[in-house]
Amino acid sequence: MSYVDQPISRGRVYAIVTVAILHALLAYAFVSGLAYKFIKGENPDMKMIDVKEEPPPPPEEQPPPPPQQPNSPPVTAVPSPFPVPSPMPVPPTPPAVYVPPTPVVVPPAPPAPPAPPPAPRVVPPQRARANLNSYFSTDDYPAAALRGNDQGTTGFSLTIGASGRVEACTVTSSSGSAALDQATCRILRSRARYTPARDQSGNPTTGRDSGRVTWRLPSE
Repeated sequence: MSYVDQPISRGRVYAIVTVAILHALLAYAFVSGLAYKFIKGENPDMKMIDVKEEPPPPPEEQPPPPPQQPNSPPVTAVPSPFPVPSPMPVPPTPPAVYVPPTPVVVPPAPPAPPAPPPAPRVVPPQRARANLNSYFSTDDYPAAALRGNDQGTTGFSLTIGASGRVEACTVTSSSGSAALDQATCRILRSRARYTPARDQSGNPTTGRDSGRVTWRLPSE
C-alpha cells in the first residue's frame, strides 16, 4: 500500500475548526452547569448572572499560495566555433644565483711617524770674562806701526778651548798694517779668558768668538 500526500482543502480545514469549537462549547456548558448546581446548593440567595462568552474570532485567512512559475527551458551551452586558446605555460622561475660579496681591500695603515727628536738642550755659549778692548793699552802699540804712523781697525775670529783660553786667532779684516794685525792676535791669545761653553751633557766644550779692535796713534 502506498500513501500519497495530498494538500488539505480550505473547506476541510473550516470543518475541523468548527467541530473543535463545538466540542469546546459543550465541555464549557457541562462544566458551567455543574458549577452552577454546586453554587446554588451552597448559597440559594446568590443570584446567578449568565455571562455570555463572545464567540472566538474566525480564523485568519491564509494567503493564497504564489502562482507557480512556468518552467523555463533549460539553457543549453552552445560551443564556440573558435577554439579556446590554451593557457600560456608559465616559465619556471630561474634559480637564485649566489654572488659572493666583493672582498673589501683595506689598505694597510701607514707606518707611524718617527718619534720627534728630543728638544735640543740649550747650550750656554762661552763668555769673555772681561771686555776684549780692556786687554789693549797704549803700551801695546807696535813700534813698527808707530814709526810708520799706522792705525786702523782689525777684525778677528777666535777659537775658544774647553779650558776657556784662546787656542787660535784669525784676522778676518785687516787694518792695513801687518804689525797691528799680528799684535791683535798675539794679545788676545795671551790675555783673553773665557767661561767655556758646555755641551748637552753639561761638559765644557770648544766655542768661537769674534770682534774688532781699533788702533789709534797715541797723542803726544
